[in-house]
Amino acid sequence: MTAWRLVYLAFFCYATTGVSGFSVTTQKNNVRVKENEGVDLSCQFSADFGTDARVEWKFQDLKGSQTYVIYKGEVTSQYVSRVTPYGSNLRFTKVTVKDNGMYDCEVSGQGQFGEARVKLTVLVPPGVPVCRVPSSVTTGKPALLTCGDNVGSPPPTYKWFKNNVLLPANPKTVSGFQNATYKLNSENGNLEFIPTAKGDTGSYYCMAENDAGPPQQCKAATMEVRDLNTGGIVAGVIIFLLLLALLGFGIWYAYKKGYILSKLISPPNVVYQPQSVYGGEEEDDGEFKQKSSFVV
Repeated sequence: MTAWRLVYLAFFCYATTGVSGFSVTTQKNNVRVKENEGVDLSCQFSADFGTDARVEWKFQDLKGSQTYVIYKGEVTSQYVSRVTPYGSNLRFTKVTVKDNGMYDCEVSGQGQFGEARVKLTVLVPPGVPVCRVPSSVTTGKPALLTCGDNVGSPPPTYKWFKNNVLLPANPKTVSGFQNATYKLNSENGNLEFIPTAKGDTGSYYCMAENDAGPPQQCKAATMEVRDLNTGGIVAGVIIFLLLLALLGFGIWYAYKKGYILSKLISPPNVVYQPQSVYGGEEEDDGEFKQKSSFVV
């Protein structure tokens, strides 16, 4: 086979399959495993990189933070107790929910670079969600009911129930709920009423669920929607005015009887000090001087 024919076949293969040299692939790019179990992440690369190709594994968590799992052919310190490389692959003896994220197999050699990405999802059933339901709301005011779980992986979705009846995520499309005023977010667990109505009074609870285990629900709590108590407000204003009138009458009566006036014009306190029996003024130097004499 001539060299030109080999070049033609290589070009034909690339044109029909889209596969060229210096390729990096994985057998499974979406891996799911239960917590505390082991798992393998695969990585293969073409021979174009050479026999001394450099293989490194990098991890990116769900918050975007990155760290190396394999660097310069060695397992990094935080993984050395539970990760073993074999060939270009990666083996976890045990995974935790903190291992959720993206793993990049990076291969370099012969001046070329390639990578393959594997998504790892650690399966953890949801815990009992924390629900917050306001006990009392005024008619026409907004109300927010919240539900959340920080245990489940993948992150659970949420459902709300009122009086043991499932609330549809899109009430406008379900018979019997067209007049509902709530908005339900199944991803963050918020149930919001804008505004509330008397018919929204009821017992509410939330359920968290994912595909890792059985769903969990919080304890039901009652929300009561009440009309504004205008009668109580009017009664309070009347009582306040009566007290104010009573205070004014008391001040007027005290003034009329002279209690207030006598306090205002009463003379100041004067201390009487009798003059000396010797008369005259005292000397400034404080010495004793005889004023009169006695004959015995």
